[in-house]
Amino acid sequence: MNDTRRAVVKKLSVAAGLTVVLPWRRARSAEPDRLDIKAPAAVALGYVESASQVDIKKYPGYVPGSNCENCLQLQGTAGNNYRPCSLFPGKLVSVGGGCKEWTPEM
Repeated sequence: MNDTRRAVVKKLSVAAGLTVVLPWRRARSAEPDRLDIKAPAAVALGYVESASQVDIKKYPGYVPGSNCENCLQLQGTAGNNYRPCSLFPGKLVSVGGGCKEWTPEM
């Protein structure tokens, strides 16, 4: 009978260990969140999800036609509507968006 109890406890321990590890792995592989336009970093850099929404009076240096997709700061795979940006670590930005730190691709 002791061997049976030992085997059951061992199996339960393994199952409990997997339960703790598996959600962590899923969370780690999850895609980052999109940048909230109200986040302090977004507000500080004037980020908008659509470059057509840039306030030209507030940002007179805005270059028409500039957006995240043609900015040097944008990272990730072409074809995705939201991609990482080096200005906002851990967040995704809209490729059609823009901010005052736009840098032309080289």
